[in-house]
Amino acid sequence: MVSIASILYIILAIVGLGFLIFIHELGHYFVARKVGMKVEAFSIGFGKPIYFWVRNGVRWQICWIPVGGYVKIAGMQKERGREPHEIPGGFFNKKPIDRIKVAIMGPLVNFAFAILAFGLLWALGGREKPFQEYTNRIGYVDPKSELYEKGVRPGDQIVKYDGQSYEGVKTLIYASIRDDDKSTLEGYKIDYYSQKKEFFDYSLKTYKGMGPAGKEGLLTIGVLMPARYLIYDRFGGKTENPLPEGSSLENSGIQYGDGIFWADGELLFSLPQLDNLINQSLAFITVQRGNEIIQTQVPRVKINELLLRNYEIGEVDDWSHEASLNHKVEDLYFLPYWINSQGVVERRAVFIDDEEREKAFERCVRCHYYTPLQSGDKIIAIAGVPVSNSYEILKNLQTRTSLIIVDRGEKVLTDISWKKADSHFDKQFYPRELQSIIASIGTPKQADTEHYAFLKPVKPKPLGEMAFTQELFAKETEKAKKRIEKIDNPEERARALQTLEKSKKRLALGIMLQDQEVRFNPNPLSLFASSLQEFWRTIVGLVSGAVSPKYMAGPIGIVQIFHHGWTNGGKEALFWMAFLSLNLGIFNLLPIPVLDGGHILFSVIEMVTRRPMKAKTMERLVIPFICLLIGLFIFVTYNDLSRLFSRFF
Repeated sequence: MVSIASILYIILAIVGLGFLIFIHELGHYFVARKVGMKVEAFSIGFGKPIYFWVRNGVRWQICWIPVGGYVKIAGMQKERGREPHEIPGGFFNKKPIDRIKVAIMGPLVNFAFAILAFGLLWALGGREKPFQEYTNRIGYVDPKSELYEKGVRPGDQIVKYDGQSYEGVKTLIYASIRDDDKSTLEGYKIDYYSQKKEFFDYSLKTYKGMGPAGKEGLLTIGVLMPARYLIYDRFGGKTENPLPEGSSLENSGIQYGDGIFWADGELLFSLPQLDNLINQSLAFITVQRGNEIIQTQVPRVKINELLLRNYEIGEVDDWSHEASLNHKVEDLYFLPYWINSQGVVERRAVFIDDEEREKAFERCVRCHYYTPLQSGDKIIAIAGVPVSNSYEILKNLQTRTSLIIVDRGEKVLTDISWKKADSHFDKQFYPRELQSIIASIGTPKQADTEHYAFLKPVKPKPLGEMAFTQELFAKETEKAKKRIEKIDNPEERARALQTLEKSKKRLALGIMLQDQEVRFNPNPLSLFASSLQEFWRTIVGLVSGAVSPKYMAGPIGIVQIFHHGWTNGGKEALFWMAFLSLNLGIFNLLPIPVLDGGHILFSVIEMVTRRPMKAKTMERLVIPFICLLIGLFIFVTYNDLSRLFSRFF
């Protein structure tokens, strides 16, 4: 159901778009009057007028379709029996230089507004934006990608993407809409424990990632998102953010201001990474190896995947009874090792399936806490819980339990510049403290450090089983099923249904986490230049075919952008007003007949040839472009509506 606030924001968005068109046309109007042209009408919008009035011989009107506007000057439309330049006071009756002044003034007004708005933003201190929009750290890498195979992981640094300096999330977005077979990536693999960096430079094939409901998404090389903070705090620093009923983190000891920083052997850089980690079937165990205590990740496997002898199955059954487990033996989780009754590893387990064996003993690349177990190792703790024998080990392996370390030593939600965001991010890493607290897991000396706190073991739950999400989850599942049923391709439909079924069982922590806010405040000229560069890069991409036109936004998309701006505050709305004003100005300067740039081009041609262009010649040039613009309008509107309705159906 649409809220009153949303309706208000939509109205403000339409008014904002109308304002940009109004000032654009006002620029044409004033200069046209100044050079002596006869202005017949000033219209905001197209179609039948809702309201009009006449002043100083000009018909001012507001029309039903608020997605454009025009100033009607005498002589701009064909009049029977007369050439355009023969109409007194008409547009083409004036000198070419006067026509250029009139045509260029609309875009110049848009540029002036953009500069003023950017300047106001700068004076107000800029905008508060999420850290992930400006960081050059990777948040998540597709585990099935070639990039992942080459050892690039969350937390690594990007320096260049396709030969261009990496500028944050907008670089990823632009790369995702390009139609390239390959992309290049340069950066550094970072070892946060030793603080060492290793340069990499890869050329990789692009592929379509997985989108909603199992559909193909946008192009990628495997970098799925930038890094972000995972902070538990009040919303906006004021509104309470209590843990929902049934949250896995209830009674864990988490506090406002905590940043979830480490879990089950991995440093965390994004929500998808955390989600993927807690949904892996693994156990973080503490092992005594001779006089040394080590911590390591070990996969949990089902007993029915192992080839056990009869007496071994009998022993597991006995352990199950001692642990009071009401499970069939074949359904129990175990480790991929045979362990005796004292919890000592004797050997690796034998698997029925070679593929499952390879998966269980696969070497973990760049994992600091992955050490394969050896014969003679004694397991002394599972997920930080001490164990002394085989049935206690078996019992603790049946539930997926996560160990979490939070950053608690300093106030994480502070006012920082986007320029210093990454250096601030790096400062949260205290390698010695982190290694110290991890080394204490499963030992009597387990304790917090100056900057880090160890939460009580957490048992993630299926999202659909949490009290606060059951109803919503059921509704969303039903909507997803309806969307999937409309997929024509049987294989794609089956894949989507399989993905949906897996989503029902996916584990979650049940907590709302926030990113660090940074203050983005470049000077007005820098913001103007970067926005101009972004527009130009998109135009070049569209003309060259590198960028698909299906990602262009039409009037509905622009209103959505304005709506998004208003929902995120006045400063965000002001930025989008300025950005779209700049884009409107540049677009109108393109040398296309019908647009302002086309009129400038005609005037320049006349200045060179010293002969006015005939009406029939202009008509032949203009009509195809009118048809082209109408077609473009229909195309972008269709795509806008498709994107809009895909959210609901």
